[in-house]
Amino acid sequence: MELWFDPDPNDQLQLACLLDHVRSHPETVAKLELRLVGFDLMMIEPTWKGWSEVPLVKVRPAHVEAASKVWRAYRASTPEASFDVLQHDLSAFPLLRPALLDLLQELPWSGSGLGATEMRLLELIGAGFMGTNTLFYLRGFRQRGVFNDKEIGTLLEGLAHGPQPAIAGLDDELRVIDPENRRARVEAYRRSRLTVTEFGKAVLAGGEDLSRHNPIDRWWGGTHLTNDNLWRWNLALTKS
Repeated sequence: MELWFDPDPNDQLQLACLLDHVRSHPETVAKLELRLVGFDLMMIEPTWKGWSEVPLVKVRPAHVEAASKVWRAYRASTPEASFDVLQHDLSAFPLLRPALLDLLQELPWSGSGLGATEMRLLELIGAGFMGTNTLFYLRGFRQRGVFNDKEIGTLLEGLAHGPQPAIAGLDDELRVIDPENRRARVEAYRRSRLTVTEFGKAVLAGGEDLSRHNPIDRWWGGTHLTNDNLWRWNLALTKS
């Protein structure tokens, strides 16, 4: 049984979750093989002939243990276990370590209070990307692959709708449109013309911290991030 998972962080988490699930079923583990996919499977043409050239490895019990450590660490009530697991041997899954590092970088950074994707969105808007299409759909510009389109919208709303907004111009109707009404929300995003506020410019320059002026209430894996329980990332974990 071959497993194919994209290299992006969410797919690698799904792989870790799956292997943790089969951990207690050695008869299933014995049947598993993993393709080390280093590209986006959705971008491959149906006529592509290189499937057999993707490296194939046999999944061993030791591999399952390593993946299980990652999954259980991510579900823990603090990010400390995820940081610690980076010190373990994850060489059996060469895409898992960078995926976990990408996820850790989405914790609020020391100094700005923004995760890596939030900071990149602010940088792009500051560079003149006023429309949302680039922010949603052009990953090459975003340079971040942790969040899907819907989650990018949530990040933009967090930057725009706090007491001290970092961006302006996000359509106000997004405050009241049902989160499940995707069509109406997409239209509202398309109407938006984004700019960076003076406060946002100060955050970009390192002079302000978004979390000191706005409420934080979101989940990172099993960690509930709030202003009173704010784990930060700066190439190491800190708690403020």
